[in-house]
This record gives sequence, C-alpha cells and structure tokens, in this order.
Amino acid sequence: MTKIISFISRKGGTGKTTSAIHLATMLQSLGHSVVMLETDNNYTLNTLRKMEMYKTGAKENAVFNIIASVDQEVIKDIEQLKKDGFDFILVDSAGKTTDEHIKKLSIASDLVIVPTSLTPNDLLVTYQTVEDIKPAKDINKNLKILVLPNRVHSATKIDTVKESLSELDATILEVKIPAKNVFANFSTILPEKEFLPVAKAILSHIHKN
Repeated sequence: MTKIISFISRKGGTGKTTSAIHLATMLQSLGHSVVMLETDNNYTLNTLRKMEMYKTGAKENAVFNIIASVDQEVIKDIEQLKKDGFDFILVDSAGKTTDEHIKKLSIASDLVIVPTSLTPNDLLVTYQTVEDIKPAKDINKNLKILVLPNRVHSATKIDTVKESLSELDATILEVKIPAKNVFANFSTILPEKEFLPVAKAILSHIHKN
C-alpha cells in the first residue's frame, strides 16, 4: 500500500526540500518506487532535476519523477498517483501555506515530517507548525507527526537535541542531520549515503502500527 510522507513547516529554510530529496533518493536506492510532489510555485526541484539530467546524461527511467503541484491541487494529485501503486509519495510543501491546506495535506498523509534547527526562531515556527497539524489527527487517527532535527552541530548529543524539542507535542526522531555541506548540497539523482540512518529511522516509524 502506498505511503504518503509530507514535509511541512510554516516557513522556508527549515530543511523541508533538502530532507525530502535526501529521503527520496535514498528510498529509491533501497529499491522502493518513489514519486515526489512539489507544491512550491518556484518549482526549484524541477529546475535542478533538468540541470542534473543535462549534466549527467541520466535517463528518465532511472530516476523518480518530480511533479509540480500547488496547494489547491495536491490532494487530487496524491489520489491520482496512489492509483499507480508507488511505494511512497513524498510531498515537499510550500513554506507559505494556509491552515486549511496544512490540515488537508496532513489528513491525506500517513506521516508528516517537520524539519527544524535548534535556533529560537525555528523552534517557535516548529511549535506552531505542530499545533497546526494536530487537528488533522482528529480525522486521520493513524497520522504520525515526526520532528526531524536538522542542521545540528555534529558535537551536539541527541539527548540535548531532544531536551531542546521537549515542548513539542510530537515524536522527536532519535537521529539528527548535522550541519554539513553534504546535506546542504543535495542531488535529485544520487543518494547521500550519510542520510541512510535518518531514512531508516523514518521508515521504522512509518512501518509501525
């Protein structure tokens, strides 16, 4: 059965796009069928994909599709793609979206991932994002909300990370994405091997009953 994983945050720059792409490339490398929906009107992932395809000569049938969408159409797009039997549909949602669209996307998802750094501003936004997602759980009882620590200093211990995020009413992933260039400079084709522990942690939650 197709699993829907959506990356949501109330602001840009928290790591939604980079985390979504790292997860998509890793899932494909692990043998899963993947498709991604991008709801940002700038469609930056599609542009990057075209550049990479041109530079590398990669064939279209060797990479997962990145499909442009918008808030108003994404639920319909998800329902259509589910008919194609993909293992995973990943949604990279726009930073500027409404409460209504956050709720609708969350209801349609199996898992919502909220990436955040530990800066006071990002933590405030993450708290509000989680609060905006929570009403969807009244309708989608199986919805899981995961907070993904992102751009965390490599020396910061996971217990310190969890303490910083303890006020959030969501599950905190037991792994972190370090503030390293390999994660910031992402590819839409090639997986970043250092992301594997994060991907495994996410998969462990989506496969739980």
